[in-house]
Amino acid sequence: MHGGITYTVRQAPPTGVRVTPDEIPPLTVRFINRTENLADLDGWLAPREHGAGVGFAVLHGPPGVGKTALVTRWAEQGRERFTGGQIYVDFARLRGEAAGADASEAARCCLRSLGVDDTYIPGSFADRVRLLRSLTADRRLLIFLDNVSDPGQAAALIPKGKGSFLVVAGGGGLGELALDGARLMAVEPLDRDSALELLADRCGAEKVAADPASAERLVELCGGLPVALHVVAGRLVARPRLTLAALAEELAAEPRRLAGMSLGKERSVAAAFDLVYRELAPEPARLYRLMGWHPGATFDAGVAAVAAGLDPRRTAEALEALTGASLLEETPDGRFRFHDLVRLHAGDRATEEEGPAERPALLRRVTLHYLALTALADRAIRLDRLRIADLDQLLSTVPDPFAAPDAPRPVDWLEAEHRNILGVLRAAAREEALQTEVWQLAEAFTVLFLHHRHLGDWRESLELGAAAAAEALVPAAEARLRSLLSRPLMDLGEYDAARRELDTAQACAEISGDLVVRASVQEFSGRYWDRTDPVRAMEAYRSALDLNTAADEGRGAAIAAYFLGCAQDAAGSPREALDTLHGAHDQLLARKDLRMAARVRVAVGIAHDHLGETDEAVRALREGAAALRDQEATHYEAQALVALAGIQERAQGDLREARTHLERALEIYEAGGSPRAAELRERLAGGDATG
Repeated sequence: MHGGITYTVRQAPPTGVRVTPDEIPPLTVRFINRTENLADLDGWLAPREHGAGVGFAVLHGPPGVGKTALVTRWAEQGRERFTGGQIYVDFARLRGEAAGADASEAARCCLRSLGVDDTYIPGSFADRVRLLRSLTADRRLLIFLDNVSDPGQAAALIPKGKGSFLVVAGGGGLGELALDGARLMAVEPLDRDSALELLADRCGAEKVAADPASAERLVELCGGLPVALHVVAGRLVARPRLTLAALAEELAAEPRRLAGMSLGKERSVAAAFDLVYRELAPEPARLYRLMGWHPGATFDAGVAAVAAGLDPRRTAEALEALTGASLLEETPDGRFRFHDLVRLHAGDRATEEEGPAERPALLRRVTLHYLALTALADRAIRLDRLRIADLDQLLSTVPDPFAAPDAPRPVDWLEAEHRNILGVLRAAAREEALQTEVWQLAEAFTVLFLHHRHLGDWRESLELGAAAAAEALVPAAEARLRSLLSRPLMDLGEYDAARRELDTAQACAEISGDLVVRASVQEFSGRYWDRTDPVRAMEAYRSALDLNTAADEGRGAAIAAYFLGCAQDAAGSPREALDTLHGAHDQLLARKDLRMAARVRVAVGIAHDHLGETDEAVRALREGAAALRDQEATHYEAQALVALAGIQERAQGDLREARTHLERALEIYEAGGSPRAAELRERLAGGDATG
């Protein structure tokens, strides 16, 4: 034989020494609330304590929501239940130590926690799992796997001993673990009271009690995320002279909010979000960044596809990845939304990683998307309405979603999206290159407010649109939008502002030379004069009627006749008014304009009331109110109900019905922000229509 013999003997793991791990990090601060979550975990464990197998729970929620603290608290309370010990594996730390760390590395950590020396840990994942099962077969263990991003990292590590429990915490993409028997628990942000309690505990109850309004504002800005509340409290403790009010004012500015929620690079809200963001694949990461720039509060898959320039399949996959990571939440109606702080983080990532031209390009794509859909909804509600924007070319390339058999009702879609549309208008109005799209969107958007009277939003939308039309040098559009703006201004009691808008609108209409636009401005001017000068109002309406007739605009002429009849009634000529109103009603019915015809029917009822013809008045008002409710013209329904209640009160009719009418009208006015709500509240409280 030449040379020696080399060999290695692999000994079996030691079996004589039992290690009882106790690794779950301790709580260093008082735990707040989560009583229902703790009770659920107790309930899921209870059967296991009596020998019914092994428990398995998955906690999911956005970064920084407190999943780790919740499990830590539960483990602390139930220490005596797990006689074999408690093992903790942080996948975020494993990912930091070694690229591609996975369940195999986590299994190695578990074996080491149970006392197995590195020398005796098998090299393959399958062998590690077999050894883990053997070592846990006669133990009652709690294993906590934290910051898990892939369901494949968890299920294989379920301990075998009866009464044991595996808890996994991570994003929302762990739902498939339910197939392995896991119970799923969504961990939500703290409610207002719990968040205030946490803030007071961390920075001092006296500080919070001294300025409760600022404390509530800080809680609101933190969005109930414990990680944000801890950082905010830390800043207050570290700088005793920093007041709640000053910090709330600093964080109120969105561009500074995330930067202000920091105690250093590693102790910040952004750092918690970065842990999850870095795990995203390139396409979901890009969608995340771009949607951080989306100016609306929510968005659907169609908006996301337009924003990122992706096809529907790839968009769906990217959205699924983001909801799986709990960076996005899917709402019950199929839309998506960010937590406010997550949205700011996404926007910051976009600013850092996207080129300077990407944000205006995204805004243009999203604005055109909403312009097309809003214009289609507008046309689906009423095709023959006066419009200045020529959108035929844009709409010819867009499939009409409101024409499908299962399509949403246009008004319902507009109501659901109206905050997003307003957000798009605000953002687009700041871009010089989008002024044309802004006034066009504001014009189409008005159709919602003719049905649902959100006065503040209507006013803002029209102000943005009118300014954009002036900037784009389109006098007809400016005239139309400023005359429309007079309506919410008058409903808000701002008559001087309404008069200024109408004066400007009339000058723009004359410059435009468009007969129908001039007629429209005259109509709105008549509505302004209705409240103070019926004679001047009638002159304006007759001018609108003549201009519409000259332009062969039949619907406009019928509407002008309706308002003329109302003015004749107000001037003390109800019989003459009825003749005018009946003619307008017939013309509008012939055009199938049920909404305007219903408004005329209400005016007919009021004229009959002025003539002392109570039965005819009540009948017409009831018919008009019901038709307006069917047409979702709630503002005008409220007017009809108030008039109807007044007649019933005077005639000593059904006063309980009269009160019901007033309560319904109050509900409408309150929802729309109308000043008339205060008048009705006072009337109802004073006992009118109570019987």
